[in-house]
Amino acid sequence: MKLMTREEILTVYEAGPEAVIQLVNTLTATIETLKAEVVKLAEQTAQQSKQVVKLQERVRTLEDRAAKDSHNSSKPPSSDGFVKPKSQRQKSNRPVGGQKGHPGHSLKMQDNPEHIIPYAVSHCVGCGCSLETIPVNNYERRQVFDLPLLKIETTEHRVEQKNCPQCGCLNKAIFPENIEQPVQYGPNLKAIAVYLSQYQLLPYERTSELFFDLFGVNLSQATLVNANQSCSKILEPVAEKIKQQIIASGVVHFDETGLYIDGKRHWLHGASTQNLTYYGAHPKRGDEATTEIGILPHFQGTAIHDFWKSYFKYDCRHALCNAHHLRELTAIYELDKQQWPKDLIDLLLEIKKAVSLQKAYSDLLDSVQLENYEERYNRIITQGLAENPPPILPNEVRKRGKTKQTKAKNLLDRLQQHRPEVLAFMYDFQVPFDNNQAERDIRMTKVKQKISGTFRSQEGANTFCRIRSYISTVKKNSISVIDSIKAAFDGNPLYPDVFSF
Repeated sequence: MKLMTREEILTVYEAGPEAVIQLVNTLTATIETLKAEVVKLAEQTAQQSKQVVKLQERVRTLEDRAAKDSHNSSKPPSSDGFVKPKSQRQKSNRPVGGQKGHPGHSLKMQDNPEHIIPYAVSHCVGCGCSLETIPVNNYERRQVFDLPLLKIETTEHRVEQKNCPQCGCLNKAIFPENIEQPVQYGPNLKAIAVYLSQYQLLPYERTSELFFDLFGVNLSQATLVNANQSCSKILEPVAEKIKQQIIASGVVHFDETGLYIDGKRHWLHGASTQNLTYYGAHPKRGDEATTEIGILPHFQGTAIHDFWKSYFKYDCRHALCNAHHLRELTAIYELDKQQWPKDLIDLLLEIKKAVSLQKAYSDLLDSVQLENYEERYNRIITQGLAENPPPILPNEVRKRGKTKQTKAKNLLDRLQQHRPEVLAFMYDFQVPFDNNQAERDIRMTKVKQKISGTFRSQEGANTFCRIRSYISTVKKNSISVIDSIKAAFDGNPLYPDVFSF
């Protein structure tokens, strides 16, 4: 809008009162229009500012997501790509490779080989003289280790039939209990089928191909399914015994992971110790599932887990996985550039080392150490809370429920409220530093789904869980997996009370 000159204003003035009134009204209307435009621009600016804040938050979220891998989050190592992240493990003083005194596993000559092939010396290489009648004075030996040709053998079972000479009654001998059909596969073959599909995790189609290539027999997928179901039924009392022994244990690791049944997301729940493993598949992840599985409702020891809140509903002692804490602290240290996470990482690892050293002499740290560690822990958390105050929102934008906080603030609240559970490994040497045992035990579920696909039915998932519970348990006790499955098909499955814990 162009400003009026002095001459233009005087001209209006000289034109009389009506001209002045008209000018003032025009100017007032112009001012009101400009005010409305200013208000509109202010509203647009406020909306754009909010949008900028949202976009900045989204960029930060995407940057944080891109910066996370297995060393600073719960993402699996398989998602790391081609760049291997820095490991959380501390370097030892031992050299790389086999340690001094390690026996090794190279081939060794056998004193009694199954086959001997002699090679005769017929003539002297010097003069050509015949050596046919000369006695052998020594041998140079070389041995080849190989497999014999594999083939299916057929065993026919015959029960005698005899007529009584006095009454003429036809009498028959009795087949063994495991001989049920006129033609059937034997326990060794079924054990190998279960071993390949449930332990080596081969898909049914590839398992069938392997049987044909190695043994010359065509096994249908239905036969493989029946073998697994039969094995699962045999192992039902064994799985129940494993469950009861886990309930009676002092320290148990718990974890869960997703699996798909008939295209729908379900959950595999794992409960394990150093010597026992139990799996259960359920549509739910929370306490409804763990209650139906039936371990936590009766467990009175220490449950180690990764802060899934459903676990805290059960009346037992709890310990939190510090491997998770180390990864979360590393992410905050690297992405938010705060110092307190690094201090807490160093403290937790220092306590872990002190506990490891003290285990050789006693089962408890002395009171001075405990007091020092607790004081340092509380000081670091206090420092972190000072750097990450709770968000203060204007009254007009406050909503019902919990206010959204930063990941650093959420972690600090957890570490403060659950200090006894975080430091449980410091107070009780029977409690491990982390929950890696459970994570190792459930990892095979992911491997299974990657290799041979998801489950088509709940029955198939239950079969997998029961057989894998048995396999994992015998493997933890250094017992041959294939021999253990054969023992099950022979009617003598291995119960956990026969293991030497």
